[in-house]
Amino acid sequence: MSKYTVAVLVRNQSGVLNRVTSLFRRRQFNISALTVSETESSELSRITVVFEGEEDYKQQLVNQLYKLPDVCSIKEFNSDNSISCELLLIKLVNDPDTRDEIRTASEAFGAVVVDYSKESIMLRLTDESHKIDDFINLMRDYTILEICRTGSVSLEKGGNTIRQMINF
Repeated sequence: MSKYTVAVLVRNQSGVLNRVTSLFRRRQFNISALTVSETESSELSRITVVFEGEEDYKQQLVNQLYKLPDVCSIKEFNSDNSISCELLLIKLVNDPDTRDEIRTASEAFGAVVVDYSKESIMLRLTDESHKIDDFINLMRDYTILEICRTGSVSLEKGGNTIRQMINF
């Protein structure tokens, strides 16, 4: 199975997210990351979906997404044509014995301390998904209290935009 990242530009209306994700569910695609936000226009929202599946079924899904009345445009991304990243917040026990190791690892990955108390340290990392996975795996040697991460967000490289392909 292959992993895909697809951005779906939709009208910013109630129920649209449910209709879009229902297509994935009905086709038995497992969504591994989902990000939704308003765009530069309050009339449109962008849904970025990361999922796994077979190429033939993915193409059928994209064709069916285009049939939804609120879908304006769809763009598939890969590492060659886009920049993708996600955000991680991770809270660890602030143990004097491991504090320096955690800070050294954080600096190596570019993570920033965003909260510090006697009990815990919270770090923020924005990077590609696989680097966030690597950082989390490294932090598993310490006591993780909580993890929260966003889904992937992606934009196409160069001057093209998803709005240039709008299908109204």
